[in-house]
Amino acid sequence: MNILGISAFYHDSAASLISDASGSLEIIAAAQEERFTRKKYDESYPARSIEFCLKTAGLKISDLDAIVYYDKPWITFERLLESYMATAPRGLLSYLTALPPWLNYKLNLKSHLKKLIAKQFQISKEKLPPLLFSEHHLSHAAAAYYASPYDEAAVLCMDGVGEWATTTLWKAQSGKLTPLKEIQFPHSLGLLYSAFTSYCGFKVNSGEYKLMGLAPYGEPKYKDIILKELIDVKEDGSFQLNMDYFSYVTGFEMTSKKFKKLFPEGPRHSDNSIRVFDMDMASSIQAATEEIVLKLCRTLKALTGSDNLCLAGGVALNCVANGKILEKKIFQSLWVQPAAGDAGSSLGCALAAYYLHFQKPFYPTQPDLMKGALLGPRYEDGEIEKALERKNLSYQKFESPQKAIAAAAKALSDGHVLGFFQGAMEFGPRALGSRSIVGDPRVPEMQKKMNLKIKFRESFRPFAPAVLATHQKEIFDLEHPSPYMLIVAPVLEKHRSSNSQSSSTGLSRVNDIRSRYPSITHVDYSARIQSVSAERHPDFYELIQAFQTLTGCPLVINTSYNVRGEPIVESPDQAIDGFIHTEIDTLCIGSYLVHKRDQKKLNQNKNWRDQFEQD
Repeated sequence: MNILGISAFYHDSAASLISDASGSLEIIAAAQEERFTRKKYDESYPARSIEFCLKTAGLKISDLDAIVYYDKPWITFERLLESYMATAPRGLLSYLTALPPWLNYKLNLKSHLKKLIAKQFQISKEKLPPLLFSEHHLSHAAAAYYASPYDEAAVLCMDGVGEWATTTLWKAQSGKLTPLKEIQFPHSLGLLYSAFTSYCGFKVNSGEYKLMGLAPYGEPKYKDIILKELIDVKEDGSFQLNMDYFSYVTGFEMTSKKFKKLFPEGPRHSDNSIRVFDMDMASSIQAATEEIVLKLCRTLKALTGSDNLCLAGGVALNCVANGKILEKKIFQSLWVQPAAGDAGSSLGCALAAYYLHFQKPFYPTQPDLMKGALLGPRYEDGEIEKALERKNLSYQKFESPQKAIAAAAKALSDGHVLGFFQGAMEFGPRALGSRSIVGDPRVPEMQKKMNLKIKFRESFRPFAPAVLATHQKEIFDLEHPSPYMLIVAPVLEKHRSSNSQSSSTGLSRVNDIRSRYPSITHVDYSARIQSVSAERHPDFYELIQAFQTLTGCPLVINTSYNVRGEPIVESPDQAIDGFIHTEIDTLCIGSYLVHKRDQKKLNQNKNWRDQFEQD
């Protein structure tokens, strides 16, 4: 059986293909459309992602048993209509703005999708496979549970909003997903966090990572105000927002005038400097979010009795909260879907169809079903060499990628910033060592250099350590595996610097040396950890292991291969452009190594970054 899953038309458009042709279910391929179109969070019909999935599987569209869409748009329209009716006439302008795409195609999405697919593959709509629809939070829950290593688990899904649901609690056992509790729009933990993201001057749906990274610089001075005025949280974690403070239902802004009166310093314009107030707001909403998530987890534990927890939905990407769940030992084991947002729901809806619609038996896969999330395109050496020749670059060619990786580790040990492009592209928002920029975590100025001169982003943004799984517990206070960079934990006391106390304040604290690995140790001594094993990420494991042999250091800095506002690179040409136009010193790509120092002339375009909209 072959099933194609699709998410599209809201944000994070993607496609995923699953198949049991080998005798057991596999994820054959999965990719986000943004990687091909170069438009971050692209919402369009995922034509190129679908094409990639089918090409990878060697299938035609007629070979599919079903195509599945990740939510039910007519229920979403019901929510849009009911929300307007409940607030009329205040939301009229917002409603009229949202209405055209619904009248144009969203209300007839089944017909619209069939038309697009039929046109793409030049066949009649009548010859298409059956088109099925999942529910939004069911797609999240299925992506979390069916891809996990567990037969039974508690499942928690939290996001902005699906059709109606914003938070759902599930019991999963022997392939069955049973819903237990649901919180509905407009009461949303994801939208609450996004409201603070917007108020602090960051972009909704992309700046939430920044707010989380900013939080340790502040104090949770406003947490009590949030929990008293903005949101009513019960002991079981259920909550209601005070909608007097929010305008996302009726207007074009997240917050209302009453919100601005409650926090009179006012919202920050994105072009203005970050204030102490913004740091404190970030700290406060992060602390409130963690408290709510922990209450929900305790309730879910009581309802299910499970030792295992699966997470999905956009809020599951809050890796600080994930670390708190483990710290409190509510569950023994935690598995977070690496593509936790809507892109991952293209996989979730396909899995839901396989197990729930077609009622196939469920057998959990070890260590999980995700293949290290390395589910995207890969390129052969011949294609890479042609790209290098097109750019007139001088390069070294090795007998194999493994030989090139060994030479790259030497460059890394010499202090080079390394572009690392190997194997299949990652699925989800994290670069996990296939499309990564890599640095030496022992170099104090590496964080500043990589942020300002390579990523072209805010200096306070933390970098993640990628550590050999066998050495994780020697450096970090974390026993649980973290293969997908979705758990934050402290650096152990023994590695912290004795001179870490300084008179620095605000964002200047980014320059303080807090540990023997200063470029991955955040201001609160935490780190967002990726534990790297040979099983899940073999090429990246080889790089770190070779670096350790040379230096004695079993970890590296790992950040995504892109600049601010750009999707992670997908192709050799995009990786080479990133190498040319930033201060990356060395590029390891397939069996090739490219050094900046060896280039006689680089054709740099001063306006290259202008093609990417700032996030």
